[in-house]
Amino acid sequence: MILFAFLQRLFAIASVAVFAVAAWLLWRWYDADHLAGTLGYAEPSSAGLWWGAGLMVFGLFGRFPMLMLLGHGKSTALARRADSVNIPGADGAVLHVEMEGAATGPILVFTHGWGLSARIWAEARADLGSRFGLVFWDLPGLGRSGRPTAGYSIEGFAEDLHAVIDSLPGDRPVILVGHSIGGMTVQTFCARHPELLNRRVAAIVLENTTHTNPLETMVFSRVFRPLQPMIELASRLDMVLSPALWVMNWQAYLSGSTHLAARLAGFGTRPTREQLERTARLPTKNSPAVQARGNVAMMHWSVTDRLPRIDVPALVFVGGRDLITRDHAGETIASALPQGRLVRVDDAGHMGPVEKAAFYNEQIGDFAEFVRLLRSRAPASAPSRRSFLSPDADLAPPARLDDEPVDRDRPGVGARPAARPI
Repeated sequence: MILFAFLQRLFAIASVAVFAVAAWLLWRWYDADHLAGTLGYAEPSSAGLWWGAGLMVFGLFGRFPMLMLLGHGKSTALARRADSVNIPGADGAVLHVEMEGAATGPILVFTHGWGLSARIWAEARADLGSRFGLVFWDLPGLGRSGRPTAGYSIEGFAEDLHAVIDSLPGDRPVILVGHSIGGMTVQTFCARHPELLNRRVAAIVLENTTHTNPLETMVFSRVFRPLQPMIELASRLDMVLSPALWVMNWQAYLSGSTHLAARLAGFGTRPTREQLERTARLPTKNSPAVQARGNVAMMHWSVTDRLPRIDVPALVFVGGRDLITRDHAGETIASALPQGRLVRVDDAGHMGPVEKAAFYNEQIGDFAEFVRLLRSRAPASAPSRRSFLSPDADLAPPARLDDEPVDRDRPGVGARPAARPI
């Protein structure tokens, strides 16, 4: 999430500056008070004390009023840990993998966005676990996964995803769900391993993701794309200054500056306080050096030319208010995939799978049920490639993907889904 990283750094610098001003005001007041007591000077004004103390308190506890201001108190699913295993990744990292949910039927494998971890999928765990097997894993260097020895690349992440799939029961179909860089990882995996599509991998779900360098599909791309050399240089500087930046990020988190960055860059509507807190906390916990290396890797990646060869049922979500990945990126993906369907959520931001979780997860659940039906009808040795676009009414996707009106008053629903014409 390059845009979020930019805002986080900008607001962190401002937060540290405010904290420094607070410390200076307190020191100046203390020094003047000390001189007054020892040399007989006039008593110093207490204004510096109150301003310094107020700014210092805000720098340490500002996230609480920020959460009250930027979020609402509606309850949401709380993140929880499931049974976990550690498996060796393809790039030398030890991958943290969590498994839960139903013991039969399709297995949904979730790959999170950059800077986050498996903790971000709290709503998906609550909404889908009773019907499907669920697998959540942390990308290398994030969450509880170890760092890779071979460096950071989307291709490496795709091979790590392959390792996760290989660790699962072979008698159950797998549906890959990827958000942001997770969607980039899923596309890369499919392009590198077409022999597994419609066999081991029954379908894919791409949430608020892109098909190329994120600088080309983010807001103000015409401004940021020419600045790529400078952005890469700044990212490499982050790698060197990582310990200092980690302290700076925590101070920005405590002051609420990170929450403001997350709200502006990540959400299209007002999230719950717990969702905002989760989205701000996870990037703060992860290493700035790791996140910088991933950002550089994203800027040297593209799968655009290989999209037509990813021939598997695919559900593609786009958010109308997504600043990190503009909706035209998902539209391009859905139109290029042979079996791609577009679902537009007009008021969702980049964190659509969190802020509009009820709608996203309902659509994913319907899609997975369709895949289950499809797999039960198609011969195991020769899966039907007509599946997702079949005119057969019995094999057609669930009506709500295309035709059923959506109740806008229901929590989590932001827009009527729209499908690419067939």
